[in-house]
Amino acid sequence: MEIKELMEKLKMPSDADLMKIAIADLNNSSVSLEDRQRALQELLVLVEPIDNANDLDKLGGLLPLIQELNNADEGIRTTSAWVLGKASQNNALVQNQILGYGALERLVNMGYSSSAAEAAKSLYAISSLIRDNEQGQELFLSENGYAMLQHILSTASTNIRLQKKVVSLLAYVADFQLSAGKSQAPFLSNHLFIKSVVDMISAPDLDLEEKALLAVRSLLQLTSADASDLQKFSGLDDTLDALRVQLDELTSQEERREYALEVEILRREVQIMFQQKFNQVLQHQMKNDK
Repeated sequence: MEIKELMEKLKMPSDADLMKIAIADLNNSSVSLEDRQRALQELLVLVEPIDNANDLDKLGGLLPLIQELNNADEGIRTTSAWVLGKASQNNALVQNQILGYGALERLVNMGYSSSAAEAAKSLYAISSLIRDNEQGQELFLSENGYAMLQHILSTASTNIRLQKKVVSLLAYVADFQLSAGKSQAPFLSNHLFIKSVVDMISAPDLDLEEKALLAVRSLLQLTSADASDLQKFSGLDDTLDALRVQLDELTSQEERREYALEVEILRREVQIMFQQKFNQVLQHQMKNDK
C-alpha cells in the first residue's frame, strides 16, 4: 500500500492536467500578473501538439484566453494572442472555434497598437486564423482588417519586420483569392491601400522590397482590365524603374549580386504584368470607343 501511494505521488501530471492548472490561473482574478504570464507561457508550449490544441476548448481554455486580449497589461495581451495563434496554426477546428467566439475583432484592433511586439503577435494570430480558411478571410474583411494593414504600412515609425509580416500576409490572401477562383478582391477598391503596398517597393530593405513585389504581383493578377482599377497602381511604373537602378548598383557588390539578380527577375515579371494589364485597359477602351 505504501509503495502504491508513493508511485501515485511520483506520477507526472498529464498535459491535460497541466493545461487545466494554467486555465484555472487565467480564470482566477486574484492571480498576479507574473503568475498569469507564467500560465500563458505554459499554455504556449502545451498547445503546440495538435491533440492538445484540439482539447483547449473542451478544457475551457479558449474563452479565458480571448478575454485576456482585453487585459490592461500589454504583455498579457501579447502572449494571449501568441497562444491563440499557436493553437490555431494549420488547425481548422481551433480556427473555427476561435472565430466563432469573435476573437478576430479584438485581434484586428491590437494590430493598431503602438507596440511593435503586440502588433506583431496580433498579426501572427490573425495569419494563423485565416490561413486556408475562407470564412476567416471573409470575417477579416468584414472587420476592416485591411485598414489595419494599411495603417501599419503607412505609419512611418513602423519597424520593417512588421511591414514584412503585413506584405507577406497580403500576398498569401491574394494568392488564396486567386486559387479560390475569385477574379476580384474588395480591398482592391482602396487606392490608399494599394499605394501603401506599392510604396514598400521603395523601402530601405531589399527583403521587404522583394516581399512587396510578390504582394503587388498577386494583387495585379486579381485586378480587372478596368481603367479605374489599374489607376490605383499609379506610380508603380516609376517605382519599378527606380528599383531597377538600385538593383543595378547592388549587382556590382559581389556579396549581394546573386540576391539582387533574383529580385531583378521578379521586378521584371511585375513590370511585364503591369504593362500587359495596361495594354488590356487600352484595348478595352478602344473597343468601347468603337
